[in-house]
Amino acid sequence: MTAYIAFLRAVNVGGTGKLPMKDLVTMCEAIGFQQVKTYIASGNVIFSSMLSAKACQDLLEKALADYAGKTVGVFIRTPEQIQNLLAQNPFADKEGNRSICLFLDEPVTSALIDAVKNKRDEVLVCGEGAIYVYYGAGMADSKLLIPAAKNGTARNINTVSKLCQLGLAL
Repeated sequence: MTAYIAFLRAVNVGGTGKLPMKDLVTMCEAIGFQQVKTYIASGNVIFSSMLSAKACQDLLEKALADYAGKTVGVFIRTPEQIQNLLAQNPFADKEGNRSICLFLDEPVTSALIDAVKNKRDEVLVCGEGAIYVYYGAGMADSKLLIPAAKNGTARNINTVSKLCQLGLAL
C-alpha cells in the first residue's frame, strides 16, 4: 500500500464547490481507497491504495465529476514528495500562514513566475511540481494574480506540513 495526499481544487464547505468532508470520505472509500481521512474542510484527503498516483487521480476526478457535475482538479502527492517540497521550501524561516505551495501537474518553469501580475512584495520561487509564494504583507490585501493558479491548487505551508505528518503516519 502506498500513502497518498490529495489536494482538491476549489472545494469548500459552503457556496460554490460545496463538498462535505464526510461525503468525500464516503466517495474515496467507494472507489477502493483505504485509511481515508480528511483534514480541514478545504478538500484535503489522505488515503492509501495499491494503485498508482495517476490511477488514483483518475478515479477520484471521475467520482468528483459525477458528484459535482463538473470537473474538479485533483493533485496527488506521496507524503515523501511533500516532505521533499517542505525541505526545499525557500521560505522555511517565514510564517507558514503567509507562505503557500501552489501545486501544479505541469512543468514548473520561470515562465510561470514571469507571467504573474500585480506583484508587490510577494516573492515567488519554482519548486518541483509547485510554486512557492511568500506574501510578505499577508494575503488579504495582495492583488497578486498567478495565471498558472487556474491549473492548480494552493495550500499554506502550515496545512501542507500537517498533511505531510498525517500521511507519514498512515
